Amino acid sequence: MSARLARVAPIELVGRRVRLRSLSESDYDAWYRVRSRCREWLVPWEPRPAGAPHVAEDRASFAVRCLARERERQLGGGYGFGIFLGDALVGEVTLSSIQRGPFQNAFIGYWVDREMAGNGIAPEAVVVVLRFAFEELGLHRVEIAIVPRNRPSLRVVEKLGIRAEGVAVRFLEINGRWEDHVRFAITAEEWETAGGQLVERWT
Repeated sequence: MSARLARVAPIELVGRRVRLRSLSESDYDAWYRVRSRCREWLVPWEPRPAGAPHVAEDRASFAVRCLARERERQLGGGYGFGIFLGDALVGEVTLSSIQRGPFQNAFIGYWVDREMAGNGIAPEAVVVVLRFAFEELGLHRVEIAIVPRNRPSLRVVEKLGIRAEGVAVRFLEINGRWEDHVRFAITAEEWETAGGQLVERWT
């Protein structure tokens, strides 16, 4: 991938406590500290084909990943953000697989530092991204797909009251195993009705 990308100012989204911004190579040390400490907490839920290596954690791979996210952003296909509390990196949230045309759909994914789990960090970050998706990007629908036994991730959508749509059987290969996912979704019409309350409560 060419590193010759147009210089575009990083996006920063702000909630009540969290600050979301695109990651760059300068964030590697902070990312690696959290990643290495929480590896056992994160690896079981990561999309990965059987036999494929785990996520590369060296600086060069992180830099390539940041460039890929930047290219994706410039092409309008997705947005990746680090989740910050003050200056501390505590997780990531993505708005990915953006499709336009008659679909206007995207997916949200997230993870947080295990030490911060249960403190409302992920729900706040998700609401900030939902506001961006509906009010800035004009999307019509946002989905979140979660392995049914991943209770911490399920608690996020439960706290936000996002509607469950059912189970997608063997939906995604997670850590080398095809896993069912519960699919949750919120539409622009639902955001018009409930978005104000979510923003008021969480951001």
